[in-house]
This record gives sequence, C-alpha cells and structure tokens, in this order.
Amino acid sequence: MLSILPQTGVVAQPVPEPSDYRMDHYRSPVPSVLSGGTVVGPEEAYDIWRAGKAAFVDVLPQPPKPNNLPKGTIWRDKPRHSIPGAIWLPNVGYGAIADVTAQYFRTGLDSAAQGDTAHPVVFFCLEDCWMSWNAAKRAIEWGYTSVYWLPEGTDGWALWGYPLERVEPAPGQPQTQ
Repeated sequence: MLSILPQTGVVAQPVPEPSDYRMDHYRSPVPSVLSGGTVVGPEEAYDIWRAGKAAFVDVLPQPPKPNNLPKGTIWRDKPRHSIPGAIWLPNVGYGAIADVTAQYFRTGLDSAAQGDTAHPVVFFCLEDCWMSWNAAKRAIEWGYTSVYWLPEGTDGWALWGYPLERVEPAPGQPQTQ
C-alpha cells in the first residue's frame, strides 16, 4: 500500500519485509506484514485487549543510566505509559540480543503467555519502531503460534484515545543489552 507523507506530499513506497532481524535504524518506517503473525491496528488491538484473552508485551527500550554522571546527580528513568495490563520487557527488540537478554525475554514471554505457546500475544512499541517487529518475529521463531503485531504501538493507541497507564520493567531485566 502506498501512502502520502503529509509533510512533503511525497508518495512513500512500501517497506519490504526483511528475511532476518532489523539490526539498525530502529525508528524508521516498518513493513505492513509479519510472516507467521497477524498485523493489527489500534482498533483491532483494543478489541483484543477488551476481550482480555491476550497478553500484551511492550518492548520499548529503556535507556541505561549514563556512567559518566557527576557525583550527586539524581537520575530518574523516563516514565513509560503503556497499554494497561501489558508487561514491559525493555531492550528485547534489538536485532541481536545477548543470551542474558534472550533469557529475560523468554522468561517474561512465558509468564505473559501463561506457559502456553498458543496463547495470543500482542507485541508493540511506538509507531515506526522495528523493536516490536523484531520481538514478534523472535517469538514466532520460538514457536509461538498466535502472535499479533501492533506497528502503531502506543502512539496509535493513544491517538484513538485508548487508556494508558504507567508501567515498570518486568523483574529480572539485565543491566546491559
């Protein structure tokens, strides 16, 4: 599907689905498909959320505390407002993840899906964020069979006026990616 970029009037070409994970430029236009998964918009995601039968997994990265802060500097993580009831698994959507991050992802995903790889799972991040596409692709490769991807993320969710709530990262988050 072609779309017109509102700022320029330029016709945007569709983004092809890559055969492997996206490794860089994570905040850029995403494909409109996910092989093995189902792409949903905010309205469909909201219906799934209201039914209460799917796990929602937020994969927005969380920036680490800078190592070079002057002594006495107070560091406050930026709050994350997400879909109510979602589990936040930060940093699991990179194209390449460390073994410890993969284990954190597997543990969180298993918990969210109640140990059932057929349990519906909805992955999201922000609009035009490859992190959620990568995470959904990884879940499919790990054998999850009811994977949904919300490419508009919480940006699209909020645009429709759907509720958001502050979330904290799931326990066990590795310190480095």
